Amino acid sequence: MVQKLFCLVSLTFTLQVAAQEQQLTVQQIMQEPARWIGTSPSDPVWEDNSRQVFFKWNPDVAPGDSLYMYDLRSGNIQKASRRVTGIPDANPYFNVQKAKKLYLQNGDLYEEEVKNGKALQLTRNISGISNISYAANGSDIYFTLNDNLVLLDRKTGTLQQLTDFKKGNKPSEIEPTQQNKWLQQDQLAFFEVLEQRKQKQEQAELARARDQQRRPQPIYISDARVDNQTASPDGRYITFRLISAPGDEGTKVPSFVTESGYTELLDARAKVGSRQISSRMGIYDTRRDTVYFLQTKDLPGLDKLPDFAKDYPDKEFKRNTDVVIHGPFYPENGSSSALLEVRSLDNKDRWIGLADLATGKMEVLDHQRDEAWIGGPGIGWLFSPGAIGWLPGGSKFWFQSEESGYAHLYTYDVGSKQKKQLTSGNYEVYDPQISRNGRYWYFHSNMVHPGVRHFYRMPIEGGKMEQLTSGDGRWDATLSPDEKTLALLFSTGNTPPELYLQPNRSGGSPKKITSSLTEEWQAYPWRMPEYVSFKASDGASVPARLYRPANGSQNGPAVIFVHGAGYLQNAHKWWSSYFREYMFHNLLADKGYTVLDIDYRGSAGYGRDWRTGIYRHMGGKDLSDHVDGARWLVEELGVDSSRLGIYGGSYGGFITLMAMFTEPGVFKAGAALRSVTDWAHYNHPYTANILNEPYTDSLAYARSSPIYYAEGLKGHLLIAHGMIDTNVHFQDVVRLSQRLIELGKEDWELAVYPLEDHGFVEPSSWTDEYRRILKLFDETIGSDRNKPAE
Repeated sequence: MVQKLFCLVSLTFTLQVAAQEQQLTVQQIMQEPARWIGTSPSDPVWEDNSRQVFFKWNPDVAPGDSLYMYDLRSGNIQKASRRVTGIPDANPYFNVQKAKKLYLQNGDLYEEEVKNGKALQLTRNISGISNISYAANGSDIYFTLNDNLVLLDRKTGTLQQLTDFKKGNKPSEIEPTQQNKWLQQDQLAFFEVLEQRKQKQEQAELARARDQQRRPQPIYISDARVDNQTASPDGRYITFRLISAPGDEGTKVPSFVTESGYTELLDARAKVGSRQISSRMGIYDTRRDTVYFLQTKDLPGLDKLPDFAKDYPDKEFKRNTDVVIHGPFYPENGSSSALLEVRSLDNKDRWIGLADLATGKMEVLDHQRDEAWIGGPGIGWLFSPGAIGWLPGGSKFWFQSEESGYAHLYTYDVGSKQKKQLTSGNYEVYDPQISRNGRYWYFHSNMVHPGVRHFYRMPIEGGKMEQLTSGDGRWDATLSPDEKTLALLFSTGNTPPELYLQPNRSGGSPKKITSSLTEEWQAYPWRMPEYVSFKASDGASVPARLYRPANGSQNGPAVIFVHGAGYLQNAHKWWSSYFREYMFHNLLADKGYTVLDIDYRGSAGYGRDWRTGIYRHMGGKDLSDHVDGARWLVEELGVDSSRLGIYGGSYGGFITLMAMFTEPGVFKAGAALRSVTDWAHYNHPYTANILNEPYTDSLAYARSSPIYYAEGLKGHLLIAHGMIDTNVHFQDVVRLSQRLIELGKEDWELAVYPLEDHGFVEPSSWTDEYRRILKLFDETIGSDRNKPAE
């Protein structure tokens, strides 16, 4: 025991000495990351022969990443060039036999034989090609060309246009009056030349009509946009989606520092509650040459009012019955079973079922309702389809759902109408895929710990899950085509990602392929955060990362960092996307601060109830989690309760404002960066999920927006914002500033960055911002707090 204590003291002393030798500065940690840290590899893609893996990397600190190739046989890494054959496309489309694949390169269509890598260019200098796929025979090719679906017949080499979408409305045929009919007949009878010209015109129209019979009928789409043109496996039906979007709902953001010298206006997103897109799925029956639309008005539950309507007994509610349709998804066996995923526009309902293409009706097989909002890993948001598809054989489909409270895998047998849950427990499943032989699932999961991500294999019908990776951190696996090798991006809490290769088996030894970090960056002993949890006031266990100073926390200052996005995870055991903040927290710890980084209510990785814990009240449990974290720092670590600070950006800036406005005395200082100050001014897709719409749920917006509570400001506040922020508009902090001025508030300041958007890009801006944050904390809760003002 004495020996262990001696080792611990020695380690602490060693870290203290190392930290003192390498004194971090704000300018140092906020410099260009590629030069200071290095650039991690990303986006690994396997060659079809499974002998090379391609990835993006930038060890030369070039202006951008380059494509590199690792050869498994030679063990060499080289920069890939156009002379290197077989550069894989990241999104190929394989035929059913997996013998050929299609991909687009520089806008042209290519077909490649998987076995030998021989590629054939099918088009040259034809713009507008997209949406490529094979026909059911595995040879003919469908693609979209300038919004119309085209079929390439490989035997004859002919192109056949299958649809004819036209902007505008169908021309109307106006029946002439009896008087005009008589007058026309009288003219033709009186003038021989007019009669001859009429006969020639009618003959020409007959010829055009005969030619038109060989072309698809025009489909008039008004001012809508058409996408997702898909032919059924038998070729009879062509489905498409029409999207109508209001054209006048956007906003403008002024840019003052421009090349022209004039103020310029940047186009930006609309505000929550603005008119939203509407969409319909059309069905073109080529045999009957007729067009009709999927019927959705009778979907079960679509007319049910949301529960929050009960809070407004005097308001008349009528639910919007527009929906967003994803699909159809067809099985690989050539069946025309058209699988659809449909979402209500308010994102409280999700229907999965089969479309009867002959009638336009939908058979609902699974209906999910969430009074907050539908979401979670593999389920996606409103405008993106969830993870969904068919099992081999085409009799069952699979999908992910939060029905159990966590995002898990399910299958549905279309014949027996039976749903089966394949995974279960208090963990999430990510990125499921089916093995090539159809016998196994592969997926990532945080099963062993919410902050650890491993790669798993499981029998296709469920059962024992085999963990293929080991060690704390995050393993992002890309399976080789022959499924013998894993390309892994692995990182820990204090080490950025590197590329590894490992045999595809449990207990396999990963081999490190890349070394990306600079010697300068590695010279500092970067802390591994401690992973802790504390009890919230409502009894929930709140996860967090902790950075301690070498001399301990007793009677010292502490800073709480609030991550952004809301639905994001940061108290995990892998490299954070907030790497600058991670380095800043090391700097703070070196200066004697304790730093706590919380995965508060609304964060990702902890299931449905945690995800939706902020519904209708942002600044409720998410804020109280930070107040409870402050209490834990004082009671458990001995931090001085009068020396607490808080800071964060975006959603983190919002929480900082709510803390400074509504929790007086808890935090002496706060830095709110690129903050939302009034949710009624943020975007629709994010905000309406959580707070509904301002005109339907005004109570939720009033209790969630900092600007309503500005009068409660206590302590010292720094507000920092980019002036060309097209996400959280600069207008937000301008409005709040005027409110603070009118309230006569002191001890606050506004720092503006004329050339920065929501995410800063210039090292000079990062440096200025974090110098101000450090100065704020040093002068209010840190070592400089008692120094006389200069």
